[in-house]
Amino acid sequence: MYKLKGADFQPEHFDWKVEERVATVTLNRPERKNPLTMESYAELRDTFYKLKYADDVKAVVITGAGGNFCSGGDVHEIIGPLTKMDMGGLIDFTRMTGNFVKEMRQCPQPIISAVEGICVGAGAIIAMASDLRYGSDDCKTAFLFTSVGLAGCDMGACAILPRIIGHGRASELLYTGRSMSADEGRDWGFFNAISPAGEVLERATAAARRLAFGPTFAHGITKKCLHQEWNVSIEQALEIEAEAQAICMQTEDFTRAYKAFVAREKPVFEGN
Repeated sequence: MYKLKGADFQPEHFDWKVEERVATVTLNRPERKNPLTMESYAELRDTFYKLKYADDVKAVVITGAGGNFCSGGDVHEIIGPLTKMDMGGLIDFTRMTGNFVKEMRQCPQPIISAVEGICVGAGAIIAMASDLRYGSDDCKTAFLFTSVGLAGCDMGACAILPRIIGHGRASELLYTGRSMSADEGRDWGFFNAISPAGEVLERATAAARRLAFGPTFAHGITKKCLHQEWNVSIEQALEIEAEAQAICMQTEDFTRAYKAFVAREKPVFEGN
């Protein structure tokens, strides 16, 4: 079976490390609040695609350097060139950015965003597309596409954001482009928890490690079902989950958990 080691990945356009089964992506252009470029978009897309083959990575944390998460697409390296492209080039770009989100949702590892400071545009999309989100008490999240004359329907926002915070709240943010405060994000369910600035990455990494040392095969099944069941009937969902759970019942981790329970011990999962 085709395998890769996440520890061997060497991306050029963001920082990357793998420790204790957790990969950490750090967007590292702090002088500009970590904007994305054409190249970093493509490399992030390709990295998340490869993660399905990286058996040493069981969870992923995404963060930004310098006290900010991500300021979206770089004005000079993305927005400017887009104004000069023909329709063919534009659709290639928008499909590429959409494929980045697709690879985030399809990789089996849970993805946790550690959001501090500015989290806007494509940065807000990255947080939205993650499985869990932890924010700082001063973070500001905005889907500000309308402020540059674009629609709010960018990179899956109209499909995913309403499912997280509700249709009315998502509509307001996508129409107006205004910032969602940390407290709003927590109260609306966008953020799983809020921490003081400077402590968010530690909290997100601790959560990732808990997942990474859990029943990781089963976590991958959970993520797959959460993604697949958006657009199916309850009857289809019940059948999908019946098949998925039966598969998990054949794993060694399921047997380990039973034996640990009988022995009154804590199970040690191995992801198989």
